[in-house]
Amino acid sequence: QREFTQKKTFTSWINSILAKHTPPSVISDLYTDIQQGHLLLDLLEVLSGQHLPREKGFNTFQCRSNIEKALTFLKSRSLKLINIHVADIIEGKPSIVLGLIWTIIFHFHIEELARTLACTYHQPSLDCSSAVDSSAKASRSAKKSAKIKQRWKMSATKALLLWAKEQCSLHGSINVTDFKSSWRSGLAFLAIIQTLRPGLVDLEKAKARSNKENLKEAFRIAELELNIPRLLEPEDVDIVNPDEKSIMTYVAQFLQYSKNLPESAEDMQEKVREALGWLAAQEKKFAKLLIDTENETYYQKCKEMMSFMETFNQEKNPFLPVLSSKRSEAELSEGQEHMRKEWDKVISQINEWKVKLDQMLPSPLDSIEAWLQEVERLQGEELPDLQDPFKAMVAFRERIAIFKGLMDCFDSHLDTLQSFKNEDENHMPLVLPEKLEEMKRRFSNIRFTNSSTFLEYHYGLCSAIANEVMLKLNIWDVKYGTRESVESLLENW
Repeated sequence: QREFTQKKTFTSWINSILAKHTPPSVISDLYTDIQQGHLLLDLLEVLSGQHLPREKGFNTFQCRSNIEKALTFLKSRSLKLINIHVADIIEGKPSIVLGLIWTIIFHFHIEELARTLACTYHQPSLDCSSAVDSSAKASRSAKKSAKIKQRWKMSATKALLLWAKEQCSLHGSINVTDFKSSWRSGLAFLAIIQTLRPGLVDLEKAKARSNKENLKEAFRIAELELNIPRLLEPEDVDIVNPDEKSIMTYVAQFLQYSKNLPESAEDMQEKVREALGWLAAQEKKFAKLLIDTENETYYQKCKEMMSFMETFNQEKNPFLPVLSSKRSEAELSEGQEHMRKEWDKVISQINEWKVKLDQMLPSPLDSIEAWLQEVERLQGEELPDLQDPFKAMVAFRERIAIFKGLMDCFDSHLDTLQSFKNEDENHMPLVLPEKLEEMKRRFSNIRFTNSSTFLEYHYGLCSAIANEVMLKLNIWDVKYGTRESVESLLENW
């Protein structure tokens, strides 16, 4: 029963996300459709906002490659994929497929929403402890801020549960203690709807109705009035032990809806001010890091940088909704435009320093890093335009020659990396172990995509040659004289 409910709920959730993909796609059977890898990559593209490379075909190698790319992307986001392997997904093993989808839902949907709850409650900038304001409003804000900061010590699950409890607490004795039996009566769903859109439900009448009637009403209103996809049916919830993951997935959509509600210009200005204060603090902190580590070893520079980035990434989460605003330049206020420029400035400074750190790598790692970057740059470049077949032929031949020359060095560079002794004459580490592991992972990715890259180049070359031949044949619509002159012309072609 639980597996059936999860499959149905997860499929509906995935389809609500895939509807936003360009072009839209749909899953009819989760266990079989995921085996090709294309829909999995489509899902991750929508959730991450990134374009993910893929194999275009559907043979066994290409499907396996696409699934591997998806899992590699998830691992790059620090997701732990325990006992989730490519072979199990290709076989469509229910427990593995459901485990993978739940990992994706929890990370991209529930955790991301929980992280930004602080912004909903107008959390002040993280560096505001020195600010003094004796007004009653400031006092209430400080208390609320302290309460919110306490919240972020909890897990995302508890944060989501706390949010649901707060929505229900406004409506008397509707008590939510978990994501199981607390939702069986349907009253918790109705209470949240009433909080988000007052007037849509009558909770007093609901208390006299059956569980199934309340659940049916809640799901209907949520779908019609709040545009929340119907992931559950009453019979999925009105049981002794309903599935926790399915209910969490559905409840998180109400939190998403609450975050999309329009907010006042005053609230937005306050959030922009908080974000600007945080960005200014980060810029100062980063400048101090560069000064403090100027005379340090390469190892120490990297260690301090890694520590800075861990804190930076953690602290930026509450500001993500305002920092990642999708508004166009014309729609931005003066404060928002200033904030966006400051954000770009800080990120640019961080990226420049990362490039310099890579250039400071001890020999021979510096040349290996340069080789890795060149291969990755080449693989990431757009393929030549086929509109001019002759130019495309030249471009593909050049690309093949360059790539082959780079790949000829693959084994020697990998051997050098694997045999690198990571210590100086005082037996102190030269490079962070994490950097060495990252470089090894990049070698694995290149090895995995090497064949497909060559195939793409050769396919492009063959297509360009075929187009050039067709172009010449299409214009050959007049007599060219003797057999010898035609043979000469063909030889030139």
